[in-house]
Amino acid sequence: MTAEAAKKPSVLFVCVHNAGRSQMAAAFLTTLSKGGIEVRSAGSQPADKVNPAAVEAMAELGIDMSAEIPKVLTTEAVKESDVVITMGCGDECPYFPGKRYEDWVLEDPAGQGVDAVRPIRDEIKGRIEGLIASLSPAAK
Repeated sequence: MTAEAAKKPSVLFVCVHNAGRSQMAAAFLTTLSKGGIEVRSAGSQPADKVNPAAVEAMAELGIDMSAEIPKVLTTEAVKESDVVITMGCGDECPYFPGKRYEDWVLEDPAGQGVDAVRPIRDEIKGRIEGLIASLSPAAK
């Protein structure tokens, strides 16, 4: 591992099903950081598949999430991340001192159509842009 890779910040997005909000956030961060940030996402009770409306909403912006699979939240994923962003996972998220925790209150897109998912997607994008700026102040 290079020194640059060792310094790369890592972010974990957590929601209950890891099928909508956390998947969209991870996809935005991966795309917008251009590989400058290590990205993980997980759910406390992962769904069988990613929300099709979330996949469609992201595809409208040229981001393909169709191959993503919801993953179960592990203690290791939290330990290995610098920033843990929760989106409605409640008390099921393990807490480790020294980590940066943020709780993003976002509407759950589960069971909603793409028209209802677009505003959630757009709010997540704005938050991701702010997160990138906070993690890499020199980045433009």
